[in-house]
Amino acid sequence: MQSELDYYKILDIAPGSSVHDIQSAYRKLAFRYHPDRNHLNREAYNLIMQWINEAYATLSDPVKRREYDITRRYTGIVPNFNKGSKVMVSSSSTSPYRGHIGVVDKEPIKDTFRFWYMVKLESKSFTSAIRFAEEELEQISE
Repeated sequence: MQSELDYYKILDIAPGSSVHDIQSAYRKLAFRYHPDRNHLNREAYNLIMQWINEAYATLSDPVKRREYDITRRYTGIVPNFNKGSKVMVSSSSTSPYRGHIGVVDKEPIKDTFRFWYMVKLESKSFTSAIRFAEEELEQISE
């Protein structure tokens, strides 16, 4: 259902919003506009919920969101991690290092679709720096 809708306006959030902000906005709108709660005009609310679901499906997936932002030319997209950030390789990653914790070693490099990070991973016997895409990493609270 790719359309000319602005997903950020639909969810009433800024382009740089976090995943938590996206989920929170989605839940509020889904609760407010769900057709089962609004019996007077179900068809109109069905359409609104389709827009909300489409926006959430796109913005909650890091890869789809990145592609959407690029096609919409949203500028000011900043990396999620900076040099020195403590990160964990995502459990959904296909990397053999998933679940390992490391530190971003250098400033990220941006290509057309994503940011790339050099992450220093330490083990008992050696330290290695490995390149990861942004969607393969998760923030660790310190």
